[in-house]
Amino acid sequence: MAENNEDMRTTLVHAGRGPQYRGNTVSPPVHRASTFLFDTLAEMDQASKTPFRGVFYGRNGTPTSVAFEDAMAKISNAHGAIATASGVSAIMGVMLGLLNSGDHVLIPDSVYDIVRRSADGMLARMGIEYEYYDPVVGAGIESFLRPNTRLIYLESPGSGTFEVQDVPAIVAVAKARNIRTAIDNTWATPVFFRPLELGVDAVIEAGTKYIVGHSDAMLGVVAANEATYGPIRQAIRDFGAVVGTEEANLGLRGLRTMEVRLQRHFAAALEIATWLEGQPGVERVMHPALPSFPGHTLWKRDFNGASGLFSIELANRDPAAMTRFVDSLKLFKIGFSWGGFESLVLPAHPERRKVAVWTGGPVVRFHIGLEAIDDLKADLAAALPLIA
Repeated sequence: MAENNEDMRTTLVHAGRGPQYRGNTVSPPVHRASTFLFDTLAEMDQASKTPFRGVFYGRNGTPTSVAFEDAMAKISNAHGAIATASGVSAIMGVMLGLLNSGDHVLIPDSVYDIVRRSADGMLARMGIEYEYYDPVVGAGIESFLRPNTRLIYLESPGSGTFEVQDVPAIVAVAKARNIRTAIDNTWATPVFFRPLELGVDAVIEAGTKYIVGHSDAMLGVVAANEATYGPIRQAIRDFGAVVGTEEANLGLRGLRTMEVRLQRHFAAALEIATWLEGQPGVERVMHPALPSFPGHTLWKRDFNGASGLFSIELANRDPAAMTRFVDSLKLFKIGFSWGGFESLVLPAHPERRKVAVWTGGPVVRFHIGLEAIDDLKADLAAALPLIA
């Protein structure tokens, strides 16, 4: 694992820059290329012998994507990083790189829905066994292990209901059994949480969210230790889910301001979440940075901050009330994804899984953007009476 003692703010500005990326501009140039040319066969042969770093065909990478990967590796303290076409392709690259037919993988029951869909579909068809576990089980994960368990997958906080996992406890159990671990770290990013430093083997980031930061590109990345980097990179190469040059460039652009943006998202979301706790019709606010939230102690121990994403559970069990509430919002736009500069709202669906923090009411997820906090509060205050 790379060592980086530099302040994160400085690293985000300087990582993945310099003349080695085929230019001396402030930002590396965008290399739109499928084919790279060589003067001799020997030169081409040399490039092809370094498939994880050599630039010899666009599907393998360009100087632009190499710059982005180098930057992500540095800010994550990783051996290396692999850029992919989306967050989902990064997830599946980890699964297919680290698992074989007959293997068993453990997946938290609070996981991103598309991971569940992929497990129930692709992994099942490939003969890979999987099981969903209670995300707050901690060291109790040992009771779920089988002789053929090869991977423990984590997502902290969990999608929609934001359970915080005891990552060090799970990693300790896994290492004692020589089992790999991988985690989706999209919510916190390496700015607020660096799981490789806690012993996790591979870290997934849906760069579409906070890394890009402007809701205008699809991007994924896996930051991995030395043992897992090669298999994951090979899997992603084999199914052709490599990043496009334009998307890699937008990821680099987003890195430069990511820490500044995240601090604003963090402060605004926490203020609004705290305010919502006292509003009529709100049963519970699911935000790890709130002292009232069950996972707060673990969050405070392991994380340096929180992002702009959290949920509320409504006291009114009538789904029609939730629909009226969401539809009446003006500044909060209805849309998938999150992590951009804009505020979003979307129903969540904890009924699809067994989660301890949910008591049965409709759950609404918010992404708090960069608008004025008072304006966002006013928008919510106008809509809240509709759930009374």
